[in-house]
Amino acid sequence: MKNRGITKQTEAAGLAASTQIARQILIVRGHRVMIDADLAALYGVTTKRFNEQVKRNLARFPADFVFRLSDTEHAALRSQIATSIRGRGGRRYLPYVFTEHGAIMAATILNSPRAIEMSVFIVRAFVELRETLATHKELAKRLDELESRLERKLATHDQAITGILEVIRQLMDPPLATRKRRIGFVQDD
Repeated sequence: MKNRGITKQTEAAGLAASTQIARQILIVRGHRVMIDADLAALYGVTTKRFNEQVKRNLARFPADFVFRLSDTEHAALRSQIATSIRGRGGRRYLPYVFTEHGAIMAATILNSPRAIEMSVFIVRAFVELRETLATHKELAKRLDELESRLERKLATHDQAITGILEVIRQLMDPPLATRKRRIGFVQDD
C-alpha cells in the first residue's frame, strides 16, 4: 500500500515538474526549444559548464538539435527569459537553444543522475506541449467548419429576409394612380 502512495506522489511531482518545464519551452524559428540556461538549471549545472560540455561534444549536436539565437531573437526573448543586458554583468554571448532532441542529447553528455532524471521530465513536457498544440489545431479546424456552416446558413437566411422585406416594401408603396374612367358620357370640349 505504501508503495502505491509513493508512486502517486512521485507521479504528481513528475506532472508538476513537466508542467513547469513546459512553461520554459519557447518557439523560435518554428521549433520548440529550451534555452541553455534553463536546461543547465534543470540538470543542476552552471550554464558555463553546460555549454562547455556541449562544445566538447559538438558531433552529438547537429543544427536541428541546437542553434545560437541571433541578436534580434535574443532581444525579442529577453523579457520572456529574464536575462540581463549584455555588457552589464549579464551574458557575454548569445544563448544557445536546444530542441527536444538536443535537450535529451544534453542529458547524455552530462551523465549525472539528476540529468537522467530531468531528461524524462523534459521529454514529457515536450510531449505534453505537442499534444496541447494538436488539440488546439483540431479545435481550430472544428471552429472553421462551424463558421463556414453558419455563413452558408446566414447567407440563405439573408436572402429570405431580403425577399420578405422586398414584399413588405411593395405592400407599403401606394398603388399607382390609375386613371379612373368616369361613368356615363363624357363630352369632349
